[in-house]
Amino acid sequence: MSVRTLRAGTSMMSGFSLNTFTEEQLELIHFASLEILRDVGVKVELEEAVQIFASAGCMVEKYDDYSIVKIPSYVVEDCLRWAPSSIVFYGREQKDDYAVDGKRTGASPFGENVQVIDRQSRKVRRSVKHDLAQATLMCDYYDLVPMVERSMCSGDQIPGAQTLHNFEAMVTNTSKHLLLSFGRGDSAKKVLEMAYAVAGSKENFEKRPFVTAFVCPTSPLVLVKQCCEGTITAARGSAGVAIIPMALSGATAPATLGGTLVQHNAEVLSTLVLAQLTKKGTPTMYCTCSTIMDLRFTVAAVGAPEWGMLSAALARVAQYYKLPFWGNGGQTDSKLVDAQAGYESSLTMLLTTLSGANITYGAGCLESGLTFDFAKFVLDIENFSRVSKVIAGIDLSDESLALDIIKEVGPGGEFMTHPHTFKHMREMSMSTIFDRRNREVWMDLTGGKDVTERAYVEAERILKVHKAVPVSEDTISVMDKIIKEFESQLEKNLTTLH
Repeated sequence: MSVRTLRAGTSMMSGFSLNTFTEEQLELIHFASLEILRDVGVKVELEEAVQIFASAGCMVEKYDDYSIVKIPSYVVEDCLRWAPSSIVFYGREQKDDYAVDGKRTGASPFGENVQVIDRQSRKVRRSVKHDLAQATLMCDYYDLVPMVERSMCSGDQIPGAQTLHNFEAMVTNTSKHLLLSFGRGDSAKKVLEMAYAVAGSKENFEKRPFVTAFVCPTSPLVLVKQCCEGTITAARGSAGVAIIPMALSGATAPATLGGTLVQHNAEVLSTLVLAQLTKKGTPTMYCTCSTIMDLRFTVAAVGAPEWGMLSAALARVAQYYKLPFWGNGGQTDSKLVDAQAGYESSLTMLLTTLSGANITYGAGCLESGLTFDFAKFVLDIENFSRVSKVIAGIDLSDESLALDIIKEVGPGGEFMTHPHTFKHMREMSMSTIFDRRNREVWMDLTGGKDVTERAYVEAERILKVHKAVPVSEDTISVMDKIIKEFESQLEKNLTTLH
């Protein structure tokens, strides 16, 4: 059976939800985006992509090393119809399939952190392949994480081959669906070659593609060569694409959230058109990594309210298009797992999840997306369980209203020993790391350790006891051979250049 997580705010469940726009406002955003694509267009830096656009009737203005492509509205709307609205994000194992149909929601880590807080020394250092492997194993452990993003980079590997190492570290430590950048066209093809090996054949992968490629339009309104190559290669190779603009309001997008919203949407739609024109029906996920630029410090603020506001708004836009949505939530600008981290993470996580995002990503993120912390990851997943309780809402069925039980117990009675309580008590929220005991018991059990230290202990426990569904040694050997051959070719190319 497919994994089916909790619905957020649908009328059939009386859940809590956040509705940010009316249908008329959504149409306004849509038509404004179409106007940008029709009249302004997008800068496209790959000639192959330009030809794909042109073959569908888009208007092309050629320059020396790029083209401006203007996309007619009918092309956009045709491609939106071709993009599937109900998607199964397949795992390596059928038990890990994540069926996205509407507002089902789950959590995932932020990516790609380039640093990590070392669990032993508690000092910040560059992330390495083993860190990514362990973070992926943590994701495999938690049921609340139905899909796994690349949380860190393999910083100890050759830069040009890091994408391949990232894939290997992830696929050998979880059987859930994977999301990561495929990189340039050459590395993207190699990632797919490795995925085919894991699946047993290209044909097997085409039936159950278990990895989706992140592709990033560059704000404002540019499809750079890597974005185009990644989109085209993934679509042709039967992988899905997750389109994730990173517009910065006040820097690479208008200083108003409305303008940023429309530009972001136009960037998603332009990339979606490329994916669908490449291969009709390519699974496409609508994503966001857009926020404000704090112009005082020239930093992208991921702990800001606007981070969650844009995400909640774009969730509604994605739902308008009937596309699955991957949204911000749980990140912080703090450098430590402290009160600032808790406040900022909770606000954006709640906003995005209440909006019905299919994935709320950000668990483990510190320092504006630069640093991963294992303790924060544990705490964020626990916090997501609390948010999930909120979005479930309050059941008003006869069983839940319990009028007969209230009448039976009567004034001055007690409910603790009643069979109705035993029947429903496990429906109440429960904490694992967050502590509800009185101070005396808390001191006896924890020795007064704060929640961060206890979260580090929990992370160590998980990494010690949890095992992912293994990949065969023969398959690992095939992947290692692909990586070594690719690295060898990179070295030859570098030698030729010099």
